[in-house]
Amino acid sequence: TASSSSFGRDERRVDSRTIYVGHRPCPATDAFIPPKFCDNRIVSSKYTVWNFLPKNLFEQFRRIANFYFLIIFLVQVIVDTPTSPVTSGLPLFFVITVTAIKQGYEDWLRHKADNEVNKYLVTVLEDGRRARKESEKIKVGDVVEVVEDETFPCDLILLQSSREDDTCFVTTASLDGESNHKTHYTVPDTEKGLESLSATVECEQPQPDLYKFVGRMHIYKNDQEPAVRSLGPENLLLKGATLKNTQKIYGVAVYSGMETKMALNYQGKSQKRSVVEKSINAFLLVYLCILVSKALVCTTLKYVWQSQPGQEEPWYNQKTQKEKDANLYLNMFTDFLSFMVLFNFIIPVSMYVTVEMQKFLGSFFISWDKDFFDPEIQEGALVNTSDLNEELGQVEYVFTDKTGTLTQNSMEFIECCIDGFQYKNRDSSTELDGFCVTDGPVSMLQQKAGREELFLRALCLCHTVQVKESTGQEDGVGDRVDGVLDGEMVHPAELRGFIASSPDEVALVKGAMKYGFTFLGMESKNMRVMNREKDVETYELLHVLNFDPVRRRMSVIVRSKCGDIMLFCKGADSSIFPRVRQEEVDRIHMHVERNATDGYRTLCVAYKLLSSEEYAQADAGLREARLALDDREEKLMAVYNQVETGMSLIGATAVEDRLQEEAAETMEALQRAGMKVWVLTGDKMETAKSTCYACRLFQRGTELLELTVRTLEDGGRRREERLHEVLLDYHKRAVQDAPPVKTGVTRSVPTKQDYGFIIDGATLSLVFNSSPDSSHYKSLLLQICQNCTTVLCCRMAPLQKAQIVNMVKNSKGSPITLSIGDGANDVSMILEAHIGIGIKGKEGRQAVRNSDYAIPKLKHLKKLLLGHGHLYYVRIAHLVQYFFYKNLCFILPQFLYQFFCGSSQQPLYDAAYLTMYNICFTSMPILAYSLLEQHICMEVLMSNATLYRKCTSYNAMLRWGPFLYWTLLGVYQGLLFFFGVRFLFSNPALQDNGQVFGNWTYGTIVFTVLVFTVTLKLAMDTRHWTWINHFVIWGSLAFYMVFSFFWGGIIWPFLRQQRLYFVFANMLRSVSAWLVIILLILLSLLPEILLLVLRKPRWPRSRQVLHTYTHTHTHTHTHTHTPSSRSVYRFDVQGKNMSCVSDA
Repeated sequence: TASSSSFGRDERRVDSRTIYVGHRPCPATDAFIPPKFCDNRIVSSKYTVWNFLPKNLFEQFRRIANFYFLIIFLVQVIVDTPTSPVTSGLPLFFVITVTAIKQGYEDWLRHKADNEVNKYLVTVLEDGRRARKESEKIKVGDVVEVVEDETFPCDLILLQSSREDDTCFVTTASLDGESNHKTHYTVPDTEKGLESLSATVECEQPQPDLYKFVGRMHIYKNDQEPAVRSLGPENLLLKGATLKNTQKIYGVAVYSGMETKMALNYQGKSQKRSVVEKSINAFLLVYLCILVSKALVCTTLKYVWQSQPGQEEPWYNQKTQKEKDANLYLNMFTDFLSFMVLFNFIIPVSMYVTVEMQKFLGSFFISWDKDFFDPEIQEGALVNTSDLNEELGQVEYVFTDKTGTLTQNSMEFIECCIDGFQYKNRDSSTELDGFCVTDGPVSMLQQKAGREELFLRALCLCHTVQVKESTGQEDGVGDRVDGVLDGEMVHPAELRGFIASSPDEVALVKGAMKYGFTFLGMESKNMRVMNREKDVETYELLHVLNFDPVRRRMSVIVRSKCGDIMLFCKGADSSIFPRVRQEEVDRIHMHVERNATDGYRTLCVAYKLLSSEEYAQADAGLREARLALDDREEKLMAVYNQVETGMSLIGATAVEDRLQEEAAETMEALQRAGMKVWVLTGDKMETAKSTCYACRLFQRGTELLELTVRTLEDGGRRREERLHEVLLDYHKRAVQDAPPVKTGVTRSVPTKQDYGFIIDGATLSLVFNSSPDSSHYKSLLLQICQNCTTVLCCRMAPLQKAQIVNMVKNSKGSPITLSIGDGANDVSMILEAHIGIGIKGKEGRQAVRNSDYAIPKLKHLKKLLLGHGHLYYVRIAHLVQYFFYKNLCFILPQFLYQFFCGSSQQPLYDAAYLTMYNICFTSMPILAYSLLEQHICMEVLMSNATLYRKCTSYNAMLRWGPFLYWTLLGVYQGLLFFFGVRFLFSNPALQDNGQVFGNWTYGTIVFTVLVFTVTLKLAMDTRHWTWINHFVIWGSLAFYMVFSFFWGGIIWPFLRQQRLYFVFANMLRSVSAWLVIILLILLSLLPEILLLVLRKPRWPRSRQVLHTYTHTHTHTHTHTHTPSSRSVYRFDVQGKNMSCVSDA
């Protein structure tokens, strides 16, 4: 809605702009003031060299975590704290630098792409001379030359073309995803010499609608009244489109740079954030509260302890005068800050680095996956946004486009029906005239020959198809085809190339060709058709009444050689039937319905003979409407509707659009995984409905609830009243009377009636725009849709697709949505959904460019979600919980130590240990785990779709339950480490020589137990071992040992005091220390081990379930899947409420 209102606003501004062609002043009376327009530079980048640092740093410090660490770092610099500023400064610097480099690199790529476009050399006519200049220097009013296969540098009005018929061909794949050729026309009556052309163009201000353009051109000839010519979208060549099949053209620039339609349509990608990040922030707040409360407790205790006589100022440590004069409250505050800094490690800064690394590296695994490689286009999957890998594991709604996504968008002529008789095309020449009649005897054919020929002529004339130019002349082509035709009927279709604006037009022309009528192409204004007798008929093309989605039909007016003026019209049944006689409709209606249920696209064909008076009236009306500057569309529509009445229906055609490979299997798997699939298409209802049946989205038993213009006009009352009534009725059936749905139960359980819901664009705009009850209607509609297994929305505009996604996305419980499409008309819904997926079609990469992930085929979606998405979610959830757990174990002993050191902020661990715990000793194993872990192997996940919903529904692994479990585990282990070692120290003589251990040894023993415990805990959680896991887990432990020996075993010149000098080596001399370390590690892992043993009775069931899947789906040996059967119950341990398969 936002963009539609902005359209309206733009039109109300200064309505038009005047452009002087070639910057030549015109002989008009007023003085020539050259108008100012923007230059032709395109800017899509975010930063420049100057603003990169400030802008990027500002954006990074807007993240809560980064800002928090910055403040802690500043506190350490200013206040005298127990730990050095390096401990928090280094990790923060690392995070900021890594992110800045990543974002800077991405922006550099955008700059590079912009420069390629801006510095591209183009040819411009200046005072009759051709000059080369950079694309960014083009000004509005320049006359530009473009040669074949070049893209247009800005929006141009076509002035001159190298083709005889003053047309040129264009493909707009990069704009709207349509790969077919479109025809554009030069402005009539511009003379050949552009040097002397004196003209002005008056046109509307820039606006984003690709298919709308209104303007007129005044051509000044010496002293005559200026000629006025109308300009429409057919004269406008858009930036980004490519010239085809035409040697060169000249055009005048009307919109440049950021005002071109392409630039206005570029919706900037907003930053998509994953749900996991929100969970992390919630957990962070909990830990922040823990941190503040710890610091408060310690500060209070410190002052309580010091208030006792003799404690604050012992005889051996007298206060200085400066200390005596200091403010008590200021001291309290600095002490509080010192404790905050000391316990600060409970908030893991390195978790953000690890999560970034995991997402960045994890995205490579998707693009490296061999299963996503498509040999046809020689490409694999593409990841544009690495931030959303784990979202793929929690999708609840899938919005898919139909044409090109569920279907292949390659059309084939199947059959036609003429006057109620059905003709099926069989490739055999034994049939009479290549036709095969399934209804009615063959003898009747001779009587109907006239109608058949009329029908085939209509197919040959009523279209905007062009024949591809070959090296020879048009006649040469005709003769060549002629020669082929004598020998064989079927080949010319393959031999000659057709260029059309939609694939069904080519299918119809090729269909007529199979039946002996061949379209040979246009010659100036004449269409040439070769009939069955091999005679060439010519028709003069008088007018084309273009197709538009509102009228849903197109017509041509032609004059035959004998002077008859005929109108041929083809279009959707709903738009043709009201304009022809009822008895003709009855004969054909049944065939059209049947073809639609078979999944074919149907078009009806009608014609009308025009008398010379009727034609003169229509001709005048059309010319007048085409010159209008405002409301041109409405005026043209009125004339079209006036002409296209009282026609006679000849027949109907059926064209098939084949399904994508494995489309049905993919959709079925997604539904079994508990996702709701919505099909959003611009196609008509019958066709879309049949595609849904073919994809098994609608089953035989599905009851369809229809909310379309058809159902609303049944009652004969006002649409709004009827809308309310129908909505309430459906709501009662689908929502109130339906038994409550258990979460996770999919349609395989035949407990309740399945509903499918169908709505069309017109009704949807009623629901969204009806003034007072809009929100009430919306909520009714949403509730009905959420209770249906599949929703089909047909006849949707691109903006409506985005509205639907937005409505579901913001509904209760904010479900995760995914949009998948292949064309530019899907871009708005791809940008709107949480995850946007583009399909790399044969042409048009607009959807891919704006998507988060791109896959070559629809079938790859199954593995992307059920395999990769599921695993990434489980991995990252484990990573987040584990990080909080290991930092809690780390800081809790430090907190407990304060009770035994007079709350004096004495650190328990050495500064080197504090800094390196998160960076070196424990970071690599969890990174490797979060990239390689497969708690259930990929084959089982793919073959058993129900696992998807059970393990990952509604962010289940990052709920408060599992979080509490990990937190309690951390508290238990922290208490055990501290008091276990304290128990050891109750015996004074721990060394052979009777010497006593000091406080640094105490901390080192705790730290050693800590590092070993958290690393072994991860090893126990790992189900899928690779050499990398072994290397990093055992390597981290070995590195810790080696580092400790060297850190304490050498006198480092840069340290003022060396607290750990020979502490580690001394500690390992004591047998008691060895005993305690081993005992404590075993004791702290005991709950995990006990859980494994006590849960044993639940094993066999989950194992049996998995083995049945293993046997039915992957014919491999049983023992290869034992790790996955362990993994399944492992989830029980973690999340208590997450029995993945055991409940199956």
